[in-house]
Amino acid sequence: MDILRFATAGSVDDGKSTLIGRLLFDSKAIFEDQLEAVERTSRDRGTEYTDLSLLTDGLRAEREQGITIDVAYRYFATPRRKFIIADTPGHIQYTRNMVTGASTADLAIILIDARKGVLEQSRRHAFLTSLLRVPHLVLAVNKMDLVDYSQERFEEIREEFTSFASKLNVSDLTFIPISALHGDNVVSRSENTPWYQGSSLLHHLENVHIASDRNLVDVRFPVQYVIRPQKATDPAFHDYRGYAGQVAGGVLKPGDEVLHLPSGLATRIASIDTFDGPVEEAFPPMSVTLRLEDDIDISRGDMICRPNNQPQAAQELEAMVCWMTDAVKLAPRSKLTIKHTTRTARALVRDVHYRLDVNTLHRDETATALGLNEIGRVSLRVTQPLFVDEYSRNRMTGGFILVEEGSNTTVGAGMIVDARG
Repeated sequence: MDILRFATAGSVDDGKSTLIGRLLFDSKAIFEDQLEAVERTSRDRGTEYTDLSLLTDGLRAEREQGITIDVAYRYFATPRRKFIIADTPGHIQYTRNMVTGASTADLAIILIDARKGVLEQSRRHAFLTSLLRVPHLVLAVNKMDLVDYSQERFEEIREEFTSFASKLNVSDLTFIPISALHGDNVVSRSENTPWYQGSSLLHHLENVHIASDRNLVDVRFPVQYVIRPQKATDPAFHDYRGYAGQVAGGVLKPGDEVLHLPSGLATRIASIDTFDGPVEEAFPPMSVTLRLEDDIDISRGDMICRPNNQPQAAQELEAMVCWMTDAVKLAPRSKLTIKHTTRTARALVRDVHYRLDVNTLHRDETATALGLNEIGRVSLRVTQPLFVDEYSRNRMTGGFILVEEGSNTTVGAGMIVDARG
């Protein structure tokens, strides 16, 4: 069974947490004691119905204010697929949380209140999902029960959003009318929308094709750890040397010719080991251990690729950066630590080209710095070569995080647009 990672996004009070609660409840993915706790809290708050949003809003402030602040992750499974849900907040001041939740998602669900239509925050979240190259987008028009399940209202919202999405890089867009509160079209098709001929939300999540979203062309294997058991009691492991990591691109098989970076030395894969034993091939996002035919000096942060298909070894990076702290601004001459795949280096900010208004897509070229939750294009110089691809080609080798050296806190997330040696 494969795993689908999806994020929910949308404006405040559009029903993201309620939708996830409904998915968990109707697919029998919550325990009785969890449901009892939610029912009890709902009664204590004087709510006439069971507030399913309480299943994901775990922080006390979230429950008191009835909003989502931090990203909440939930797991559930059906007979067809496993799911990891990231419930992301809708407020503009939590843009960084939205970026965090959507950065690893295969699919994003953007909720829209059927009464309010496409709002500024709906456009902002759609832009962020396209910037983060989330391959599949579902627009869930929620609270259809409050507009009498009007087909006309649903079509209005669909036309308005489609015209906006034409400006974005969205390859797969699906529209579903739902009522998260009552469960219409969430797990099963609803009789209240006979005019809707599509599938329910869960059916779409179970069947959306994600295997081809991974980059299976460019072999990329960042080395995370060198495994040397050297068990004297077991001669089979005495000379064992394996290189552990997560496959970031391509397909690897025993016997394949590979190249080690930065040395440029070529060798072949002797075997591919996993916790459950050897496998005949490895592909994203599998975590495996490679054993090579030749002894090469390989350490954490190195890259294994194909001889004729190498990533760019770059020290000059052009990137879109989302700034995640209010303690300090991102400005020219800022010195930071950059973490890219398994490699860590120091970075100097050379220039801030522009700040992006995520609501209007306007570029403010007069900007000289980025503040909390702001996104802009930045030039970086790093102290040692990073083995990178453009983010549009590979999200794993094209993304990085920025860390403040003194406090060791993550202060920025970046997507590589261009790179030079």
